Amino acid sequence: MYKLRILKDKIMSIIMQSLTGFALLLMFIIGGGLLYKAWPILSQNGLFNMLTSETWRPFKGQFGFLSYIMGTIWIAVIGISIAFPLCLLTGVYLSEYASNRIRSVVVPLIDLLAGVPPVVYGVWGVLTIVPFIGDTLAPHFVEYSSGYSVLAGGIVLSIMTFPLIISILREVFAAIPNELRDASLSLGATKWQTTKLVVIRKALPGIIAAVVLAISRALGETIAVLMVCGNIAAIPHSIFDSCYPLPALIANNYGEMLSVPMYESALMLAAFILFIIIVVFNAVSRLTLARLERRFKL
Repeated sequence: MYKLRILKDKIMSIIMQSLTGFALLLMFIIGGGLLYKAWPILSQNGLFNMLTSETWRPFKGQFGFLSYIMGTIWIAVIGISIAFPLCLLTGVYLSEYASNRIRSVVVPLIDLLAGVPPVVYGVWGVLTIVPFIGDTLAPHFVEYSSGYSVLAGGIVLSIMTFPLIISILREVFAAIPNELRDASLSLGATKWQTTKLVVIRKALPGIIAAVVLAISRALGETIAVLMVCGNIAAIPHSIFDSCYPLPALIANNYGEMLSVPMYESALMLAAFILFIIIVVFNAVSRLTLARLERRFKL
């Protein structure tokens, strides 16, 4: 009986290890598959030329990704720049200041936002954010803007990442021991001083992890963004310019223009570039996180 239990334990351990290995292997399979499909255009045009060129003329065999990459980065940066301070303060309020009654009402409503389909956010952005930017906000800063812009994409994206960031931050703040708060308050610190100097400092790795996850989602978000960003293949020079992020390029064109030579390979390269950006970004963030943990001894 004892040997049978040991055997079951070993079998379950092997199964779990195998599934964990498969999950890791899946990332390499996806990356390898995209690279394989993108190889024809890579071998023909060269990666550096395509990454540094903004000329996109598929019928002439010219595939420059620079404007798409810059559009993706612009929207992700603006989206996180808007979302992070709002989510941080909301997370702090819900964790440190809000009563149980307020928390029980607000938290489910925020979680509900996570279940809203991206296309709904996109339609909402087209009906409200785009007209507001085009008719009200942009005229104060630029001569003309249709409203379909980097800013519209960033605003919609920031709202889509609200539930994710706030949910993670609440969990992070809840994991901070109450003894640390009590010790700070007993020394005469105010509630805000305790939150700023103890809670947020202790939760710094978790805060960074929340931002990393949000940016990863922002980089890959497609439907809602392509509905409000204008989809013009040019490098934006202001937040009121239109842009064309990589996910929108893939979603808009895959299946429709594949008769053009090398077009499918170019779209697979776009997906591979997006894949690499997210992997590299997460790897760099993990290293930064580890250094911060060692520096602050968290």
